[in-house]
Amino acid sequence: MAGHSKWANIKHKKAKEDAKKGKVFTRIIKEITVAAKQGGGDPAHNPRLRLLLEKARHANMPQENATRAIKKGTGELPGVSYEAITYEGYGPGGIAIIIETLTDNKNRTVADMRSLFGKGGGNLGEENSVSWMFEKKGQIHIPTDGKSEEELLELLLDYDVSDISIADDMATILTDMTALGQVRDFLQDQGFTIKDAELAWIPKNITQLSEEHEEKAYQLLETLDDHDDVQNVYTNAS
Repeated sequence: MAGHSKWANIKHKKAKEDAKKGKVFTRIIKEITVAAKQGGGDPAHNPRLRLLLEKARHANMPQENATRAIKKGTGELPGVSYEAITYEGYGPGGIAIIIETLTDNKNRTVADMRSLFGKGGGNLGEENSVSWMFEKKGQIHIPTDGKSEEELLELLLDYDVSDISIADDMATILTDMTALGQVRDFLQDQGFTIKDAELAWIPKNITQLSEEHEEKAYQLLETLDDHDDVQNVYTNAS
């Protein structure tokens, strides 16, 4: 089974810092607004919105924040209109990077992305320049509750699960995109706490970084992740 990459561990620690700054709320609110705009404000008929509301609860976001975001998405309240844009590029050592953004000004965002890549020793690529190196998968994080990878795999044999890895008592479960909701619901029924369940870009192969490139690469990844318009950053770096 695949283990966590260094970037996955950095993101885990960074998420805790971002939570203290309220950045996690900001990202979730933007996603809820877009999900409600695209699929309606009723979570019973909008699976994406339902996932995000669970994510908001796990992040301890006040219910009124989520309700306000939904109403902005459905037009019941005035709000900013966000556009989802995915950027691709290369970083130091030739690592592939995918950045998911939600922006109200795509000209500003693309200029910022190009500048950050340039300053970080990489370059912004064209559409599909690196995404072919990744697969879109369902990704679920749960505390292991003392279970091993083998025990979790046996529990999920009836579901389309492609990989399970454990680091720091946290399991990462990868599923087929269409199986994400089923696996999440099953784990919840089994008593597991769902830390998050979302679609993610998973690299098909990992690029090993030399000492020369490692620090610069992870500095670029963190800088990109800190940008206000960025929702997620994925890489094939080791």
